[in-house]
Amino acid sequence: MNQWLEKARRKDERDALAKYKEEFYLGDAVYYMDGNSLGLMSRRSEQSMLDVMEDWKNHGIDGWTRGERPWFYMSERIGAMMADLVGAEKHEVLATSSTTMNIHQTIRTLYRPTDERYRILVDDLNFPSDIYAVQSILEDYGYGDGMVKVPSDDSHLLATDRIIDMMDESIALILLPSVLYRSGQVLEMEKLTRKAHEKGIVIGFDLCHSIGSVPHHLKAWDVDFAVWCTYKHLNGGPGSVAGLYVNEKHHHHPVSLKGWFGNDKETQFDMKHTFDQASDISQYQVGTPHIFSMAPLLGALEMFDEAGIGNIRQKSLELTDFMIGMIEDVLKDHDIDIVTPKSHDDRGGHILIGHPQAAGINAALKSKGVIPDFRAPSYVRIAPVALYNSFEDVHHTVMILKEIMDDRLYEQFDNKRGVIA
Repeated sequence: MNQWLEKARRKDERDALAKYKEEFYLGDAVYYMDGNSLGLMSRRSEQSMLDVMEDWKNHGIDGWTRGERPWFYMSERIGAMMADLVGAEKHEVLATSSTTMNIHQTIRTLYRPTDERYRILVDDLNFPSDIYAVQSILEDYGYGDGMVKVPSDDSHLLATDRIIDMMDESIALILLPSVLYRSGQVLEMEKLTRKAHEKGIVIGFDLCHSIGSVPHHLKAWDVDFAVWCTYKHLNGGPGSVAGLYVNEKHHHHPVSLKGWFGNDKETQFDMKHTFDQASDISQYQVGTPHIFSMAPLLGALEMFDEAGIGNIRQKSLELTDFMIGMIEDVLKDHDIDIVTPKSHDDRGGHILIGHPQAAGINAALKSKGVIPDFRAPSYVRIAPVALYNSFEDVHHTVMILKEIMDDRLYEQFDNKRGVIA
């Protein structure tokens, strides 16, 4: 038995979160390392979905207000379950819509351009959908040239000082990721928020790659808004309803995208043509909530409350520490570049490795039962997840990667991505 396997087993024996692995559906001889793209189904998620379907079966339309999970209040209930994960008050967090639609809703509501201050600061490494949304908003306001992108010196990381330096008097609003979706770098959200506010700028973050793996303190940091998906580390299932935080200091603003579920619930069914905006985060809802796309979260989020996001973060860092150390040791003779920052303060819940044959390596890993994902042009993301990956899983993953590199098995596969990477 090699030293890395012995170390992995010792760590697994001491792992207080190990019991949660049994909660998830894992295939035989499969090492699932793609939880930062789509989390696995848990038995609790499955049960909560079945429970909500049972409510439909038994109550029909009365399921909106009857039973243990009334649909009318489900968006707020799930929002409250996510509040501790983002460090916010329950009335500031909501499950609604998709990440991209929530970007539209929040920015269109909080964006207050003037002729002198109308630009929106983003970054050159953000997820494309965020950029599309911001650009369309600017075009709708007549400021098609108003997007300013923070550049990256190495195409992987962003410098905090560079971001701050670009916060000039032309910037009205900032949207940045909390964790860069490719490199896994964690941005200094507290410092960036403080500097933005010193210059009178509204600032928000996309938490898609941090929610459920990295603790947040949005209210204490005075962040204005945040958006996130729930199908990655939160394990809500494909297309599960997204999350939204808006600081209560902004709840007096008229929401941009108005719809009947943003109405005060007490007057919603008066059916008047005058919008009576809800006083809390509910105002950001638009249409009828997608009940079956929220139902799995009722079960999935229970585990985060039990395990504690601090414990999840600690194990996540230990898993990625273990993986980085092992790659540096057993793959030192191969051209593997670890892109993700090694500092705990700068690293999220996944690592990014680079190699000229990355697409072939990704395909070879999948053929051997390891599930990562590929990112163009030449990178593989690997995400060991605290709730369902063990240290021994990480060991086997790296040893399979070593076999692929030693025997050049990646040459058996096309070095190009599939339709979905």
